[in-house]
This record gives sequence, structure tokens and C-alpha cells, in this order.
Amino acid sequence: MQYTKPLARLVSELERFPGVGPKSAQRMAFYLLHASEEDARRLAEAILEVKERVGFCQTCFNFTEQPICEICSDPRRDRKMICVVAEPRDLIAMEKTNEYRGLYHVLHGVISPQDGIMPEMLRIRELLPRLSNHEVAELIIATNPTVEGEATAFYLAKLIKPLGIKVSRIAHGLPAGGDLDYADQATLISALNWRREM
Repeated sequence: MQYTKPLARLVSELERFPGVGPKSAQRMAFYLLHASEEDARRLAEAILEVKERVGFCQTCFNFTEQPICEICSDPRRDRKMICVVAEPRDLIAMEKTNEYRGLYHVLHGVISPQDGIMPEMLRIRELLPRLSNHEVAELIIATNPTVEGEATAFYLAKLIKPLGIKVSRIAHGLPAGGDLDYADQATLISALNWRREM
């Protein structure tokens, strides 16, 4: 099927989103085509506003409208702990637990030589000055339990342990309330390896 040029352009732009294939892009384009002009304008304005107003926190590199984000500027946060995450969405996931009250550092990726992502391309260099003031007692590495996430965690641990700072890794394995018989072999192995004393 041939689209009109503006519709073809919209479908093509929507296909560039992660996880959006041709069919999904087509559905979204048709939805937008049928939406009111006001709805379409609000969406376009929201996209432009995000691009114009949101940047990186100068301390932790989370997304923010201010030079320093709300978490870094909150005096109630525990400044003795920094949780290192790969992406801002991981920070949001940690915050949703309402358990962690320390600070964060966002790497904006993980080490992946096969994708051409090396340590110097991440926000690791910016983390080191934050550890030199002797206020930080523990660095919690909260990268995903993938090959790349594990490589990043290992690299960070090797880099930071000589500074005399405790380096810990979030545990991973069976989800709370999960059944053993539904877990895959890799998850069970991980759960065994990251067991803790009771």
C-alpha cells in the first residue's frame, strides 16, 4: 500500500522508536491521523518541551529541568551511599521501591565491546570525583544481570575497591512470590550464587 507523502514520513519516523515495527508505526500514524488537531498539537508540544527543557543533572546525570536534580539537592538523602544505574529508567525503578534513600549515578549505558561501547564512553569518569570527598561509604551497583551489565559491574568494582569504598551488587534471582518450577535454569543458578546467610 502506498501512503501519501506526509503519512509515509510519519510512519517512517515512528518506526525509528525502539520496539516499534512497521505495523505498530502504521497503527500509531493512523491513530494520530484520526486524533483531533488539538491532541496532535499537544503531543508535538510535549515532545518539543522535553527536548528544550530537559537536560542532565550536573552531579548524577539523571534527567532534570534544573542544573542539579531534585534527588541530588534533597538534604534528606543519605550521602554515604551512591547507587550506580545504567539508565534513568533504572533510577525510576529503584525509586518506586521507596526503600533506597541514597544518591544515584547514571552511566547512560553499559560496557559492550561488541556494540563499540567502551568504559570511557560512559559517565564513569564523572563518578570518581564524587567518591574522593570521603563522604561516600558504599557504592551499590544496580546494572541488569546481563553479560554487559555484569562486565560493567566488574569493571566498576575493580576501579573503586582500591579507594577503600565498600562496593556491593544488587542481588538477583527468583522474584518474590515466584515458584521454583517456573524459573529458568539461569535464574535458579543466579539465585543460588547470590544467596545470603540467614
